[in-house]
Amino acid sequence: MEVGLLTMKKGELSRFVFTPDYAYGKKGCPPLIPPSATVIFEVEVLDFMDSAESDAFFELTAEQQAACPLQKVLKVADTERRFGNYLYRKSLFDDAKDRYKKALSILGLRPSSEAEQCQINASKLPLLLNLSLIYLKLKRPTQALKYGEKALEIDQRNAKALFRCGQACLCMTEYEKARDFLVRAQRVQPFNHDINNELKKLASAEGFSRCGDS
Repeated sequence: MEVGLLTMKKGELSRFVFTPDYAYGKKGCPPLIPPSATVIFEVEVLDFMDSAESDAFFELTAEQQAACPLQKVLKVADTERRFGNYLYRKSLFDDAKDRYKKALSILGLRPSSEAEQCQINASKLPLLLNLSLIYLKLKRPTQALKYGEKALEIDQRNAKALFRCGQACLCMTEYEKARDFLVRAQRVQPFNHDINNELKKLASAEGFSRCGDS
């Protein structure tokens, strides 16, 4: 099956016929597949990620990586980001985090012009936002805040970054900082449901805290 899949393209539908020796053998797989059955697998490739170029890049020395054209570096970083997104959707947060950090690690290796730095920052921003979210999932708000603030260094009005920082501060019961971040996020996106709900959660937490202190 693996050999067959390597020959397929995105969107392609194929049928693979397997004799019993290459399928379920003499025993079959009761009750669905009888003994010594020849089976047909119908496979459609919906999407795939090719990591060959990325893997080859990370086998280079740091000096060789730094000498690579920027577009190649950006492509490798994007491949790692997409792998991280896939792992995140599978709730494999630690593995996703490692992919995002791997992508981030190569984006500052080479000297760059102002125009190139804009492209690098555009690639860094979603990685930083994703890392902030991952650390919230891992219940490590200090790290979540760190990456959220790094994202704000690139775009100080980024609503997602402000929201992540606000969430992190709320987790750390730093209510004043949380309110500052969330109100700034609300100014950018006044009708954002998540931001408004987080402000309600903050108000509830502040009210509970005041009751506890009285």
